[in-house]
Amino acid sequence: MGRSRGEGALVALLLARFVRARWGYRFRSRQQLDRWRRRRLGAFLARIHRAPFYRDVARSTPLGDLPVTDKGVLLEHFDELNTRGVRLADALGVALEAERTRDFTPTIDGDLAVGLSSGTSGRRAAFLVSPRERMLWAGTVLGRLLDGASVRQLLNPLRPPVRIAFFLRAGGSLYESVASSRIRFSFFDLTEPVDGHLARLADEARRSRGPEVLVAPASVLAALARLSRAPDAPNGSARIAPRLVISVAEVLDDEQRRAVREAWGVPTREVYQATEGLLALSCAYGALHLLEETVWFETSWLDAARTRFVPLVTDLERRTQIIARYRLDDVLRLPSPAASGAGGGTAKRCGCGRFTTVIAAVDGRADAVLRLRGADGRELVDVFPDAVRQAVATARSNHGDWRIRQTGLDVRVALEGASRADERAVTESLQALFARYGCSATVLHDPWFAPEPGVKVRRIVREEPS
Repeated sequence: MGRSRGEGALVALLLARFVRARWGYRFRSRQQLDRWRRRRLGAFLARIHRAPFYRDVARSTPLGDLPVTDKGVLLEHFDELNTRGVRLADALGVALEAERTRDFTPTIDGDLAVGLSSGTSGRRAAFLVSPRERMLWAGTVLGRLLDGASVRQLLNPLRPPVRIAFFLRAGGSLYESVASSRIRFSFFDLTEPVDGHLARLADEARRSRGPEVLVAPASVLAALARLSRAPDAPNGSARIAPRLVISVAEVLDDEQRRAVREAWGVPTREVYQATEGLLALSCAYGALHLLEETVWFETSWLDAARTRFVPLVTDLERRTQIIARYRLDDVLRLPSPAASGAGGGTAKRCGCGRFTTVIAAVDGRADAVLRLRGADGRELVDVFPDAVRQAVATARSNHGDWRIRQTGLDVRVALEGASRADERAVTESLQALFARYGCSATVLHDPWFAPEPGVKVRRIVREEPS
């Protein structure tokens, strides 16, 4: 059966973005890039009034005169900041039900995918993505990150499809929408133990169906690499040979990079993405580039040397849920010596040919992996941050902010504005997660103390013994 006209248009959009992301967006200078970006910003400002929140904004209003937003504003004015009139309660209902049932196919308002994020700020929020926005996302990521061998395989109908393994807390239509005869996705649920996933990968490899591309949070990649090299690893796991490894959701540190290279002999590419959008991708030269072609970055500098800043982001392409002058919780660090920075850019061209700003790191997003006692009482089991956040987010609790701290083999939870019933609900949700991982911990509740202003908060911390 052929595709419908609407599906065909979406596939055409995906292909167009793939081509543009991979071979386009080439500029002769930073100045030429900035002139082009300013035209895109002007087009964005001309349509921002479609969201009720900005209905009274004049079309000539400069970006800097718009209000700064954050998660609190997004939650308070959710129905006014999306152009489809979707209410936050309805979106959260769809997202929470999907998390509980592990069925991520339902949409809202006909065709909008809904995602749930607890994020580093600790408060549950939903985000909306249209089919058009899903295609632009997929085309950008595939075009920018796929290695040359994968692209050649993708474009050659005589070769098998490119196999991509995703380790995610949530699957869904965002990824399934780009599956075709040329791409095959397999999903591995991060709420399940990783050693079982490794056995499944080993089985696929034995049948010559192992993934060419492996996508997972940094901590999961490191665990997979470690397990695949262990003497008692599942039979056949040594045959897992991804030619491209992509780190998502967490900061990738040098130790994790080494683990991946030692296990599979390949470098690791990075995706920096938040609820607020796709923000940065690494190039083949290992540089992490801000996606200034599609996102406008403003800088709130944290030091006199202008090496660290908190970004305000404006997504120039999202038309369903407007993200304008949104202040992130993250701290971005520029390479040393400091460049002139995002929003002002740098005249230096990267080896990949792009003039977009390169950042050295995203500071403060390296959530700790909990390490808890296994069922045998001897081995420690890794429980990954994304699964912990999901467990807290889906607990039947009315708490506000939250923090988790592992001390020894205890997990200490602090909940803002929580009742005893809320504490019991979070404890039960965490214990259910630990049981699925085959481990256990004593969950204790500490009093809630608000963090000091200006201090970067880590929601999940594993304290190493002194």
